[in-house]
Amino acid sequence: MPNILLEGGYISLEMLCKNLSISYATGKNWVKLGKLIPECTKEGIPFFSEDYLNELKKTIESTENGVLKSRRNKKYISGNSRYSSYISADSKNLKSLQAFLEKVEESAVELTPKAISTIIVYFARQMLAGFGCDFLVQDIIDNFGYSNSLIDKYPKLFQEELISEENEDILGFLYISLRNLDSRKSSGAYYTPTVIVKNLCKSLFHEKSLADKSVYDPCCGTGNFILHLPSGFSAENVYASDIDLMSVLIARINYALKFCVKDKDVIYSQVFQCNYLNTESKVKYDYIIGNPPWGVNFSDEEKSFLKKKYKSAVGANVESYDVVVEQALLDLADGGVLSFVLPEAFLTVKAHSPIRKYLMSNSSFKYIEYLGEVFDGVQCPSIIVQIQKNNKPFSTLGLVVKNSKREFVVSSERNVHPDCFNFLMDDQEYALIEKITSIENKITLKNRAEFALGIVTGDNKKYVSTLKTANNEVILKGTDISKFKYKISGNYIDFKPNEFQQVAPVSSYRAKEKLFYKFISKKLVFAYDDKQTLSLNSCNILIPQIDELSIKYILAVLNSSVAQFFFEKQFNSIKVLRSHIEQIPIPFVGQNIQDEVVRLVDEIIYTNKKYDELFNILDEKIAKLYGLTESEILLIKS
Repeated sequence: MPNILLEGGYISLEMLCKNLSISYATGKNWVKLGKLIPECTKEGIPFFSEDYLNELKKTIESTENGVLKSRRNKKYISGNSRYSSYISADSKNLKSLQAFLEKVEESAVELTPKAISTIIVYFARQMLAGFGCDFLVQDIIDNFGYSNSLIDKYPKLFQEELISEENEDILGFLYISLRNLDSRKSSGAYYTPTVIVKNLCKSLFHEKSLADKSVYDPCCGTGNFILHLPSGFSAENVYASDIDLMSVLIARINYALKFCVKDKDVIYSQVFQCNYLNTESKVKYDYIIGNPPWGVNFSDEEKSFLKKKYKSAVGANVESYDVVVEQALLDLADGGVLSFVLPEAFLTVKAHSPIRKYLMSNSSFKYIEYLGEVFDGVQCPSIIVQIQKNNKPFSTLGLVVKNSKREFVVSSERNVHPDCFNFLMDDQEYALIEKITSIENKITLKNRAEFALGIVTGDNKKYVSTLKTANNEVILKGTDISKFKYKISGNYIDFKPNEFQQVAPVSSYRAKEKLFYKFISKKLVFAYDDKQTLSLNSCNILIPQIDELSIKYILAVLNSSVAQFFFEKQFNSIKVLRSHIEQIPIPFVGQNIQDEVVRLVDEIIYTNKKYDELFNILDEKIAKLYGLTESEILLIKS
């Protein structure tokens, strides 16, 4: 993928894709389909003028280009967002804030940095009324400007009144609602709902005396975590910083009001602007808390710097929250505790193995709370995690695990590997997983199967039809798949592999026997096919290559409650990945047992007998192959 700039300002396809935040494969497909039009081609590489790129960006931002918009390109989602969960639902200021923001939208105010500054200053003066510290407001004006003309032009905007409210980041709510959504996302900033901030602080601070304990939020935003610290902390032991200057200026106001501090030097020394990853700390902290940035788009120069500095910065991409966690562990005092809000992927996705390996060398988890999807407009399951720096081998003993359904304590040491951390098993469930994985006669599909992705057309509206013709054929989606068999839902395609964005080898689609499985799913769902049927990429393909085991026997195992239990407890994923399937233990049995299983599978696939009854019989037979007792089978089914 050559990254070239031709004379005259022409840029390569790869450079164009980077600017649009799309994959190179998508860019190639769009060129093929005429959605991107190159100025010229050299040695097979499409080139575009910079003017073309700039016009394309404007088109995306103005929502005129539906194709590009439909990619849900994070970098170019425009508009302004109200973070409804950022402050409490019973906040005394909520109605006034909502009314003000509605007026801003109705008035179509151009929210330049100076305009945002003017709004923040106007309400900051209300927050600080009677408190003093006018220099905190003047700092905002000095750095971002102030416009009386804005107030004169939109007098109706400036009729609302706000009051200072304990534990409520009112100015922060205003700021993040006014900031343009694309600048927020490109910086990796996802502001934490107040209920999550409260949960983190409540679960972390149990010590009776905190007066001599230090706490630091290195990515503090506008200071919401500061506001929710327990009263036991002394102001001189509370530190906060952020890379965004306006956020820091607002955080200083919150800090001053929270701890009733009016000394300018103290406020500036405790709450300051910095790039945390470029700043050497001279202090070792007892607590480091917060919500580090997710998915920062580092430059090549920044990546090079981070890779030299951090053990977790490996591979083509550097994840911002990985390196922040590593730096925070370096900045903790011995025995200190780090507590961050992070994506759940931090625990399970392979790309984060280096940071998991690093923390296993010098720390242990104390607490994990699985939150689910809690950020406004962001589909990303999240966690609260507490990590204690103890310079000892990693231990699970005493780990508290919580989700929306239950809370338990791990009372034994567990085998933990940096490839995946999954602690959603209580001791009984963990023992059962250990039993399933340790059966004597077992085999897995690792290096014993062919995997293939369904077809990515690049434009389903163009290629997939609901009308059957002489030239097209059935194509399946993930929604067409159920356990053991699939339905024909009336989607057809003219199979032209050379025109599609991505296709597997034709031999995979046309295999004599194969299994389909749902890719986006919390459940294992596999179906049998012997008709060489095609599928889209929501419906992937598995072709087992174990001569001694029937494909239908393997199908029965993969669809079993035991396999589902293993998948759910080991991976806790909404995607069924190849690496997950490859780890499922498959009992290695003789032909007679296989024949019994296959007979039941055929009844499910080819007859109209009661599915539930047949499945339960088959499922219990598979469970017995793992040597499970009745109580263990009951535990799995429950």
